[in-house]
Amino acid sequence: MTGIVDYNAGNIKSVEHALESLKTPYILSGNPRDLENADRLIFPGVGDAAYAMKQLKLTGFDSFLKDWVAAKKPLAGICLGSQIVFDWSEEGDTQCLGLLEGKIVRFSNLISPELVEKEGIKIPHMGWNDVKYCNGGSKLLEGIPSGTDFYFVHSYVIQPQDESVIKGYADYGIKVPAVVEKGNITVFQFHPEKSGKPGLQILKNFVEKTSRSE
Repeated sequence: MTGIVDYNAGNIKSVEHALESLKTPYILSGNPRDLENADRLIFPGVGDAAYAMKQLKLTGFDSFLKDWVAAKKPLAGICLGSQIVFDWSEEGDTQCLGLLEGKIVRFSNLISPELVEKEGIKIPHMGWNDVKYCNGGSKLLEGIPSGTDFYFVHSYVIQPQDESVIKGYADYGIKVPAVVEKGNITVFQFHPEKSGKPGLQILKNFVEKTSRSE
C-alpha cells in the first residue's frame, strides 16, 4: 500500500489521479497514524516552505517523517516535498526536516543577472526540461532514457551538501538538481505526476521496486 502525506500543501489530486491511472492502491491522510502501515510514502507539496513546515508540525508529520526515514522505509518527495527534506530553506529562512544534508537557495542567488538576460531565463523555472542522469542514476528511473523531459515549477534550487546524492539534473542556466537519492529517500524537483508516461513510469517503479524491508 502506498501512502500519500496530506499536509495542506497542494498537488494532492494530481498524485491521486496518477496512482489511480496505474491502478495501484493508496491511502491519503492528514493523520500520520493512518499511514503507519503503508509500504511506502509519497511526500508531495507546492507553495511556501515556511507554511509547509508549520503544517507539518501542526499535523505531527514532522516527527512522523523523521521516524519513517530512520526506520529505513521508502520515501519519495515531489517539488516542495523534494526541498523541505533538507536542513534549511532560504524561503522564509526556514528550518526544514533535516532528513538530507543541504540547503535550498533562491534561483536569483545562483544565476547572475547577466546570464538571465543573455539566456532569456525566467524565474520561476516553469515548463518542460530534460533531465540527464548522473552518479549512477536511480532504480526509480529505470525504463526512462536519460535526457527525457519532465515538468518543472519552482523558484528555489536544491543544494545538497554531498553532490554524489544528485542522480539527475536539468540545465537552466545552472545545473539544477532534479533527482536526489540517498538510502531510502528519493526526491524529484519536477512533477512526475504531471509529466506524462515517463512520470507515471517513475511512480510505477516506486510502487514496484520499494518495500518496507529495504
